[in-house]
Amino acid sequence: MRIGDLSTRTGVSVRLLRYYEEQGLLRPVRRPSGYREYRDEDVRTVRNIRTLLAAGLNTQTIAAVLPCMVDDDGTLAPACLGMLPGLHRERDRIDRAVADLLAARSALDVIIGAAPPPDAAEPDACRAA
Repeated sequence: MRIGDLSTRTGVSVRLLRYYEEQGLLRPVRRPSGYREYRDEDVRTVRNIRTLLAAGLNTQTIAAVLPCMVDDDGTLAPACLGMLPGLHRERDRIDRAVADLLAARSALDVIIGAAPPPDAAEPDACRAA
């Protein structure tokens, strides 16, 4: 199938499919004419890429783990236990990012909570803005 057909079947833009190819995530067959030809299994590959992206993995990590994943009717699983340490590292990285975001939200809550009541007179600094 051509790239436009793959785009239609997956809901992923042609531009993004080309990016996935540049990153080594998709490997279409090149026809003598230069056109890319995608296989039916590329539809599943694109869906798996989207699942791994939604799980917080970057394309470099996906390129490393995707060939070692099995897809059992839409559920991705590592094909070998050797992948688990890397997946746990990614999960730990995401946990740290979540903790940082929660700390930032708490700091913002403190700032918002320190605001004067709505009926208070605005200081001159606010009028200058």
